Amino acid sequence: MSFHIVIEPGRTEKNYWKDLWRYRELFYILSWRDIKVRYKQTTLGILWAILRPLLTMLIFTFVFGTIAGMKFASTVPYAIIVFAGLLPWQFFSNALSESGNSLVGNERLITKVYFPRMIIPASSVITSFIDFFISFVILLALFVYYRYVPPLQVFVMPIFWIMAFIASIGPGLYLAALNVKYRDFRHVIPFIIQFGLFISPVGFSSEMIPAQWRWLYAFNPIAGVIDGFRWCIVQDAPNPLVYYPFYISLTVSLLLLGFSIRQFRKMEKNFADLV
Repeated sequence: MSFHIVIEPGRTEKNYWKDLWRYRELFYILSWRDIKVRYKQTTLGILWAILRPLLTMLIFTFVFGTIAGMKFASTVPYAIIVFAGLLPWQFFSNALSESGNSLVGNERLITKVYFPRMIIPASSVITSFIDFFISFVILLALFVYYRYVPPLQVFVMPIFWIMAFIASIGPGLYLAALNVKYRDFRHVIPFIIQFGLFISPVGFSSEMIPAQWRWLYAFNPIAGVIDGFRWCIVQDAPNPLVYYPFYISLTVSLLLLGFSIRQFRKMEKNFADLV
């Protein structure tokens, strides 16, 4: 099957979403390229996708559980509780970092070939999603090591995978567009990720937040996702679906996605000139 591209005024705007589907193979090509480049010439290769979250979990367990004494009021092993929050956070932080710098890192592709530019940051989020599934092996290993059987709501987890993707791709698109116009954002993105780690319930429970401030805390889009992951894995974790902060977090994620797509489309026509 062959395609014929006709260049005429307004055609790109009118067929943009159709072009996303027509160029769908680019999602696979760019995602696979990013994975190969990320682990190229490394001794351990793709095992780093397992080692990084594993080492982070050990640090969190030691710092928050042993030193700070912020253990959860739960019978479930603390390592499993921490890793249940760490998995979605690692995906979110990696997706934000990779997608935020994706357009600048693909300068030659953007200036020479036409395709919907949204594919580039979106493929970076997909790459981070693949890392996420590789890291998921650690969680399964923890289940075996502690002889732990997760509750039945573990089968609801794919819903929170989708939520994690939505929470990540929205800010990722906007940061990618801003980074093209203002290169200062290459320094701002790591700060945002570092700050987000401290205000996200990775090493602690959302229940530790005072009740009168939970509505404000819920404006963190990844907070609701982490609470959902933990509920799917930890038997006595509170169900976030019955509390309003979860829906605030979900609404913020959806609004950010809509706003980011709109801003990305407005700025996209100047990418080739600025990048």
